[in-house]
Amino acid sequence: MSIKPTDSELEILNILWTKGPSTVREIHEVLEQNKDAGYTTTLKLMQIMLDKGLLKRDASNKSHVYTANISQEKTQGQLVQRMIDNVFNGSASQLVMQALGNYKPNAEELNEIKKYLDEIEGANAKGKDSKSK
Repeated sequence: MSIKPTDSELEILNILWTKGPSTVREIHEVLEQNKDAGYTTTLKLMQIMLDKGLLKRDASNKSHVYTANISQEKTQGQLVQRMIDNVFNGSASQLVMQALGNYKPNAEELNEIKKYLDEIEGANAKGKDSKSK
């Protein structure tokens, strides 16, 4: 299934991925901190997300409890792939260079990036070794 949440839907998904199962009121309280949104707007958006399969709802209690029906990792992966394809002409290196040019990672983030690049390099080297035998 291709995941195409809107920006507003992503805001709600991010809250659910962080907080876990939540009511509309709990989601709305978090959204209200950063933008002017009415409760009914939040409710309607979450009903649309339920219809789209982005959310699940537990209606066994008086207040319905919603959970994300899609994983954060899968969603991020699909969104990044779509961005690479549509914005960077299929070039992951252009995306990375643009990201690092516009955002200065701290020392911890740089170490994580270096570690990941070393892992990729090691995996590529192992793949070449097994092909040459």
